[in-house]
Amino acid sequence: MPLHRLIQGLLLLGLRFERARKGEGVPPPRELAPLIAAIAPAHQAFNAKAIRYGDRYRSAFWSIYLLSALAVLCAVLPLALGWDDDRHFMHPYAGAWALGEVMVIGAVALLYGAGHRRDWQGNWLGARTRAELAWYLPLVAPLVDFSNPQRSVNWYATVFDPSQPLLAERTIEELCRASAPAATAALAGAWARPGFGADYARWAASLLAEQRHYHERVARRQHALLHRVHGMNSWLFGLTAFGALMHLMVHSVWLTLVTVFFPALGASLHGALAQSESYRLAATSERLVFELGQAIARFEAALRESDGEPDEDHLKAAAEAALALILDEHLDWHMLVRPHHLPLA
Repeated sequence: MPLHRLIQGLLLLGLRFERARKGEGVPPPRELAPLIAAIAPAHQAFNAKAIRYGDRYRSAFWSIYLLSALAVLCAVLPLALGWDDDRHFMHPYAGAWALGEVMVIGAVALLYGAGHRRDWQGNWLGARTRAELAWYLPLVAPLVDFSNPQRSVNWYATVFDPSQPLLAERTIEELCRASAPAATAALAGAWARPGFGADYARWAASLLAEQRHYHERVARRQHALLHRVHGMNSWLFGLTAFGALMHLMVHSVWLTLVTVFFPALGASLHGALAQSESYRLAATSERLVFELGQAIARFEAALRESDGEPDEDHLKAAAEAALALILDEHLDWHMLVRPHHLPLA
């Protein structure tokens, strides 16, 4: 299990999440099956890379914040244990805590350097974009007029504004170029086949239902994480205030430990939570659950109103609106994550 998931799992210990309802998988139209199979290896490679680098990046910033609090603990423990007193029998070993503090700070610097040198964040964002665009290519293909020689090589740029920053993706352009002959042959006359529109509408709605299910889980988990960390911070700072008041009446090095380490731990947890943008992720996912529900409803309405044979223009409009929503969401996510480089806490 990646370190950031382990840390969050410990923070959420004792909480049980209600399973979000997931729509049943619907097979794609038979015309799209070969295209999906051809694109699958590329999508799987992009997705695996995105998961690998995403786990490294997120684990790194959680580690950096928590290691910072650990460095503070190493600094004050000799005082709390009394090892700083030259009469204490462990005084000769007091330097071990200083060495531990240096090692922790060194680990923070190594994580920070490795993350920037190997560009964990950039690799994560790039691979995730390619994985998302590759995943939805079969959904875009029926919207493209492959008989038009003037069309863009990039299928997304044919359907949407080509100036969108996410569409300037050369890897996806090459994938479109390689897949174009197979797509042209498979989709020739597809819209004229009875049942293709209905198959496409049901399949598209099932893909959107999977995304809706994913965002339901994200919203629930992020809200729970926010609530738990805010609760822990309230206790930590409350205990700090209590320790500071007690220090006015009782002199104890352990109270010093409380008033130094607890605020550092609380600040570290708050910093990691801010870095992960939990609040905005929860709010965005809640909004997308609603908007994806509307997109699914458009496909279902097209099926109902047409007696199972949706109008081609209405169906294409519904598909374009759904894809535009997905692209806008992904661009928002890019803008959310991109400015947050690894912090040197």
